[in-house]
Amino acid sequence: MTLTLPRPPVPPFSYDNAVQKVRMAENAWNGRDPAKVAQAYTPDTAWRNRSQFLQGRAQVEAFLTEKWATENGYRLIKEIWAHSDNKIAVRFCYEFHDASGQWFRAHGNENWAFDADGYMAQRHASINDVPISEGERKFHWDAPGPRPDDHPGLTALGL
Repeated sequence: MTLTLPRPPVPPFSYDNAVQKVRMAENAWNGRDPAKVAQAYTPDTAWRNRSQFLQGRAQVEAFLTEKWATENGYRLIKEIWAHSDNKIAVRFCYEFHDASGQWFRAHGNENWAFDADGYMAQRHASINDVPISEGERKFHWDAPGPRPDDHPGLTALGL
């Protein structure tokens, strides 16, 4: 039997600890370590990401490995939209460039459901990419790494 240590904050979520959970996810994704990020999900996590359907941590890790190998200069900002006892809805944007140097801003929404120990059991993501010029970029911090506390969020950036 494998014991699972809680991954705080755990449900039921207050507004403040739901916001904390969102920022923790943002920071982890900005670190771009697929193995580490995958550990935030249940072993049997179920994902829909755009048109892809993933099952389990191994598929999540493989997906993230490929994602961050092709989405160069990746920088992400997440913002809470709503929450309940064990669910959080998030809106997000991230910027990246492809191998040719073309920049994109991806706009999306995620719905998350957590188990009692604070691991994400479900993730449903809808995402649209918009080409942008280098001059239209809004996410400027050293990457990989977390967004600095003084860097504006989505609302402050008008996104």
